[in-house]
Amino acid sequence: MKKIMVILAEGFEEIEAVGAVDILRRCSFEVVTAGLDSTTINGAHQIEIHADKKLSELNPEDFDAVVLPGGMPGSANLRDSIEVKNTVTAVYQQGGIAAAICAAPMALAAFGLTEKRRITGYPGMENQFGNCNYTGNMAETDGRIVTGKGPAAVFEFAAALAEALGKSANEVLKGMLYSGSL
Repeated sequence: MKKIMVILAEGFEEIEAVGAVDILRRCSFEVVTAGLDSTTINGAHQIEIHADKKLSELNPEDFDAVVLPGGMPGSANLRDSIEVKNTVTAVYQQGGIAAAICAAPMALAAFGLTEKRRITGYPGMENQFGNCNYTGNMAETDGRIVTGKGPAAVFEFAAALAEALGKSANEVLKGMLYSGSL
């Protein structure tokens, strides 16, 4: 079973984190939520989430993918963390997937992972996504980098990540009454 880490920093976008975790677990992935500084993290809209573990308790070598939810200041907190940088780059360097949604591709850019790649993210943030090809699509996959546009793109983003990990999310989304196109 493929294993995915979702890193939560203070000020994360709740729907992007919880929606991605929900969809990916329904696709039968093992998903572990990791709080950056604590196991209790407040989202951008003051929804308190209890993470499975603290990031420092997890070994990046155990994961096939890492997900960075957007939101502000959550995305900036992810970008500015050496621990997050080390985790994301370790997962990526061992052949895993680095995924970010909304404003969080700014962290991937800071970690040197967006150079000349097709990237999407929250409109107006493009100048913080590095030297990339910003597409504006709801979800984008370029090699082992998966990005999503924003909160409303959580279905497409999770489906793109599932596909990058070798599974289709179509039946799961159909069962959730998702009517968009993938």
